[in-house]
Amino acid sequence: MKLNARLQTAQQSNNNYPIVLIHGLFGSLDNLGILARDLSQTYTLLQVDLRNHGLSPRSDEMNYPAMAADILDTLDAAGMDKVIIIGHSMGGKVAMALTALAPERVEKLVIIDIAPVAYSEHRHREIFTALHAVTEAGATTRPQATEIMKRYISEAEVIQFLLKSFHQGEWRFNVPVLEARYENIIGWQPVPAWPHPILFIRGGNSPYIEERYRDELLKQFPQSQAYVVSGAGHWVHAEKPDAVLRVIHRFLGAATQG
Repeated sequence: MKLNARLQTAQQSNNNYPIVLIHGLFGSLDNLGILARDLSQTYTLLQVDLRNHGLSPRSDEMNYPAMAADILDTLDAAGMDKVIIIGHSMGGKVAMALTALAPERVEKLVIIDIAPVAYSEHRHREIFTALHAVTEAGATTRPQATEIMKRYISEAEVIQFLLKSFHQGEWRFNVPVLEARYENIIGWQPVPAWPHPILFIRGGNSPYIEERYRDELLKQFPQSQAYVVSGAGHWVHAEKPDAVLRVIHRFLGAATQG
């Protein structure tokens, strides 16, 4: 499945591999824009809407092998052979799943605040409840939706993030499928060892990458590096963009050439 995507050509001529930016659950291709604005100076960028998100096609199938195949189809359509991928949360899992499908197409990975493990905790019940409430109320404007969502979600920034995908009374992510396939989204099937550079960036206050996942992580990604951004949560790239960009640039380095 070819995804809706935005291509930006590097502002400066170079031989760097292109970078693919992949958002997380309930997101869209605009979500990593704070990184894109910096990286587009020296890298050609491809930002994508994952299936059942944004303006990409919808499907009842929602699992990591299928989403990784979508990325591969989209790379083929863009004429990109080998890429660097930066993925946040669910997008990070999609990126890691691509190493099982087409390991030779990935030069390096940057994974933001997610581990290659199955999680057991349901962290989005209130969000699904709020999304359904907005739909059932027939809200058509963001102010109307905001007032409804405040009953279920206390964090204003989470509400504003979700509302980026609310247009003319409709959610641009496929709420029924995301809810029905939620176990697939928090789940994970281990991938074969991928012996190439991968950087895990963790928010110091986030529970998504913990020491207990270390052995499983290294089994799948033996060349992994880790960087913890203190004082940041799951949205580490939005909370501490300068720190995240510094470590990304250092990791990619001058040796990343196509």
